[in-house]
Amino acid sequence: MKNHKRALVLAGTAAALAATLIAAAPAPAAPASATQAAQAAPKVAAVHGGGTIRYPYVPASHDIRFTVDAEAAPWSRPFPAQGGEQGMPVDARGKVTIYHAMPDENVIAVGEAEVDCLVTGGRTATVTAVVTSSNVGWEGKRIGISVQDGERGGPDRLGFSWGIANVDVQPDGSVSEPRVGTCMAPAPFTEVTKGGFKVTPAPLPPRPSTP
Repeated sequence: MKNHKRALVLAGTAAALAATLIAAAPAPAAPASATQAAQAAPKVAAVHGGGTIRYPYVPASHDIRFTVDAEAAPWSRPFPAQGGEQGMPVDARGKVTIYHAMPDENVIAVGEAEVDCLVTGGRTATVTAVVTSSNVGWEGKRIGISVQDGERGGPDRLGFSWGIANVDVQPDGSVSEPRVGTCMAPAPFTEVTKGGFKVTPAPLPPRPSTP
C-alpha cells in the first residue's frame, strides 16, 4: 500500500561584516529542524491503500476490492478485565471497506468496518475491524485482514479471515466459524492485481506508567 538541499552563498563586504559581527556575539541555540523533530518522534504503525485481489475460488468475472486505512492508537481501548484497564499495545483506529461484485448472481456485496487492532512486522501487517454496515448481514462481525507491502517489484498481497480459514470442526463433524480475535488473520495468501498498500512498521510501544 511507494528530502532537498538549499545552498545560500553570501558575497560582498557587507555580508562579510555581518558574518563577523554575528560570530562575535553569543550564538543562540539553533532550533531543531523539522527533519530532526520527525526523527525524534516515535514511529506510528499504519496501513493505507486499496486494491483489487485475485481469488481463485470464485469465477474470474468477480470483482473483489479492499481498502484499508488503519493507524495504531496504543493503549486506547480499555476493556473490563484484569490487565485490560489501559487497553492493548496493538489498539488501533481507522476503517476497512469490502466490495465484492458477483455478475453471475447479479449481486454486489459491500461492507464497512471499524478498525480495532493493528500489528506490523517488517512489510507485513495484520488488521482487525468490526463490521458497522453491510448488505449481507455481517454487522457486529469482526474480520481479519493481512497485508504485505510488495518488495523489489513484487506484487502486494492480502489475506482475509473467511473463505479458506477460521473453520472449527467439532467432534461430531459439525462445522462452525469461530469469532475472529483481535489482530488475528491468515497470511496474505493472494495477490493484489490493481492498486496497492503501504505498510508503515513500528515496534510495539512501551506500557504506559500507572498513576
